[in-house]
This record gives sequence, structure tokens and C-alpha cells, in this order.
Amino acid sequence: MGTEIERKFLVTDERWREGAEAAEYRQGYLASAAHCTVRVRVAGEEAWLTIKGAPQGISRQEFEYPLPRAEAEQLLRLCPDGIVSKTRHRLMHAGHCWEVDEFHGDNAGLVIAEIELPHADEAFEKPPWLGEEVSADGRYANAALSRHPYRLWRKTNVESG
Repeated sequence: MGTEIERKFLVTDERWREGAEAAEYRQGYLASAAHCTVRVRVAGEEAWLTIKGAPQGISRQEFEYPLPRAEAEQLLRLCPDGIVSKTRHRLMHAGHCWEVDEFHGDNAGLVIAEIELPHADEAFEKPPWLGEEVSADGRYANAALSRHPYRLWRKTNVESG
């Protein structure tokens, strides 16, 4: 059994770009419920099937399996909601690997930084480009973004504001 311990933050500026390595990701959700999500992800020539349990704070069970790319492409076509596309940038800061996701398509304009930790209470130094923590805000989960993209948030906010 695997466990993912992850914290998410909004990004305030572009300073994170220096030294970051990028990869393009496309992912969709075959199933997404409160107790479990089943994700298909393609990055370059690699692909994975990932099953995640319900969040328990910033932790959740996670199981990931490699897939042949051709099969992953077929599975993406079965996903009932939108496909999330993003560029994932990896960089090191103060001994920790940060992943900064720059979203495209219907989620364009959203940039989120994530850090995976071995322990929920582990201390880490926050980079100067981090903004508000959104770990507990379910709207920022990729599965939620596939169902209710970021572009709709802005439209709703403009219409109601």
C-alpha cells in the first residue's frame, strides 16, 4: 500500500521557472467519487493508471501502475469528464522537490505548486513564490478540475461580482 502526503499552494509569480525541468501531462478520470479516484495519465511515451483513496487531511492511499501508452490513450477516450492538460515543472528548493503545474485548455491561468512529504508534520522551507495554501480546497484537485474547469470559476466570479 502506498501513501501520498501532499500539500498544494497557489503560485504568486514566475521566479520558480529558473532551473525547472518541464514535461507535458494529459490525464483523465475513469471514476471520481468521494471515496476513490481512478486516473489515467500520459506524459511523453510513458503512461500510468493511478488509484487514490479518500483524502485524510493531506494524506491518502495511492496505487500507481505503468500502462502501455496505446492502452492509456484508449482509456483517456473513456473518461466521462474533460481531460486535464498541464505542463509539470520540477525544481528543487531547500532540499525538497517541488512540482509546479501550469494548466492549459479550460484550466489555463491556474498555476499550482505541490510538495510531497514523507510525513504529514514534516517541516519545509517555503519558496518565495508560494502563495495561499489550497491543500484543503477540493476545487484544486485535478479530478475536480476535469469536472469544473478553472475558466468556469472566473466566469462565475465575474457574473456574480
